[in-house]
Amino acid sequence: MENLNFYQQRDLKNRLKMSNYLQQLPDFCLDFFIAIENNTSSLTRYNYSMDLNVFFEYISQFIFHKNKVEITCQDLNNLKTRDIEQFMSYLSYYDNNKKISQNKERGKARKLASLRSFFKYLFNHDLITSNVVSKIETPKLHNKEIIRLEQDEVSKMLNAVENPTEFTQKQRSYNKNTFERDNAIITLFLGTGIRISELVGLDIDSFDFKENAFVVTRKGGSKSVLYFSNEVAMALKTWLEKRATLNLNQNEKAMFISLQNKRISIRAVENLVKKFAQIASPLKKISPHKLRSTFGTNLYRETKDIYIVADVLGHKDVNKTKKHYAAINEDMRKSVANVLHLRNSDDN
Repeated sequence: MENLNFYQQRDLKNRLKMSNYLQQLPDFCLDFFIAIENNTSSLTRYNYSMDLNVFFEYISQFIFHKNKVEITCQDLNNLKTRDIEQFMSYLSYYDNNKKISQNKERGKARKLASLRSFFKYLFNHDLITSNVVSKIETPKLHNKEIIRLEQDEVSKMLNAVENPTEFTQKQRSYNKNTFERDNAIITLFLGTGIRISELVGLDIDSFDFKENAFVVTRKGGSKSVLYFSNEVAMALKTWLEKRATLNLNQNEKAMFISLQNKRISIRAVENLVKKFAQIASPLKKISPHKLRSTFGTNLYRETKDIYIVADVLGHKDVNKTKKHYAAINEDMRKSVANVLHLRNSDDN
């Protein structure tokens, strides 16, 4: 796979993992995945294959009492609303290869969405005469608490990267070898709000330091040009100087490198963010996505323009941006406390 770029390798891996699930499902399921290929990402289809595997495992074991691959469209046509409702209840806790899996409201909603897409395909292609899944209501989704770093916590996190005094001697020794990279990663997250998959996929030729700009590959494969501050540029340039001293394969174009001298993994980035965030804000569970939330909130505070925030973050629907980044925070509430006057000034 060396001749494939990061996104092509990721796409191929998703396809291979999906293929493993499809081998465990009835043959007519393959036609569904072929039909949706041009309108979905490989990650979406992979998730669908996992969700359908759970569904077919359930109906094979508790309803039809036969192997998953032996289930027919006529069997699906005989399902009742109660069967799907019981499946949704089953999803709360279920045995998944001798390990208990759990689904809360969002996990159940995703699996129901996968079933809806699948049953809609079967119904539209006259493979079933009744779409029982369409009668099931989506679980009520409660708003997630928006967790982000405040400005003093951002400073603490950056200081922790630069001077990790709370680490053990072994951790400090390790951090010496990764300081420039870790500082560039944290600074880029906080300064541009990119997603973790977007950061991991960056190459050195993605950047133009004359314009302080870089090209990022968004969800779905579209590309956008984003801009960064001089502060971010300085952190990136410092890392590139260190990167140039590493014994790398000349074909390695990844911007961020692991200690194994290859493209850093998503898991490694998640771990380094968690490590420094625990020092800055030990009571908050800070992930790379929470750093994205921090950037979005700070950008909205400065610009008061939700459309700019949506564009920079790569949101297709501005309502999503409003929901997650335009929440009125404590300092904004305080700032408007004296705007309204109950009496005219000349009444005093």
